[in-house]
Amino acid sequence: MDACLSSEQRPQHLQEAPCTPDGCSAPEGAPREEDTGGPPGGSNKIEPSLHSFQQFVPTDYESYTQEHYLFAGTKIVIQESIESYGAVVWPGATALCQYLEEHSEELNLQDAKILEIGAGPGLVSIVASILGAQVTATDLPDVLGNLQYNLLKNTLKRTAHLPEVRELVWGESLEQRFPRSSFRYDYVLASDVVYHHYFLDKLLATMAHLCQPGTVLLWANKFRFSTDYEFLDKFKQVFDTTLLAEFPEASVKIFQGILKWD
Repeated sequence: MDACLSSEQRPQHLQEAPCTPDGCSAPEGAPREEDTGGPPGGSNKIEPSLHSFQQFVPTDYESYTQEHYLFAGTKIVIQESIESYGAVVWPGATALCQYLEEHSEELNLQDAKILEIGAGPGLVSIVASILGAQVTATDLPDVLGNLQYNLLKNTLKRTAHLPEVRELVWGESLEQRFPRSSFRYDYVLASDVVYHHYFLDKLLATMAHLCQPGTVLLWANKFRFSTDYEFLDKFKQVFDTTLLAEFPEASVKIFQGILKWD
């Protein structure tokens, strides 16, 4: 069923504050470093289940900013850098967060197993974790350091399940890294993974590999180019597709995909 969400329902984007890898300033009322875990390696009291995060080293970008969001009654602080596509929150991510927040009970997110493709700076994975899901956030190696920093900062001692960070290169070693026999997800999430790049076929193959009977794929995207619609046509050939929501002011659409089985 198609639905249209108004711009007045969109999440509150809070005050920005400068941030560098050595330190960040935050507006009054934002989560404090001691409340949210701080950067990886910044404390000797990291819980054992988070040790796997420590293998990732943040990319040394010259400039960082802090962006502040409010979802599910929780202030979320995201470290971003415009030096990388994978270190910025894009419109599809905020739209998908809003959709998850407004439909959390309908989606039954409590304890749901979720994998996010192209998690970037991690906003969607953080929101899904706050809503009670068991989340695996994936992306390319060069952005995993910033991703795990944001996840730790916003979920440590705040969520029932601490999210996991894993490397995922679209179309490469999928069965070795995510064997279907042992990796099953209730939801696969993706936001603004489709834009003008040369890996769309590998992206579609990755989406299909991660979905099994019972898996629901939620894909949010800002439609910018004709290639975005060409991908949508291919997506519909592989997935039974439903348009769930539209954000006309941001040119964002959210689709549900259920993998077709012969």
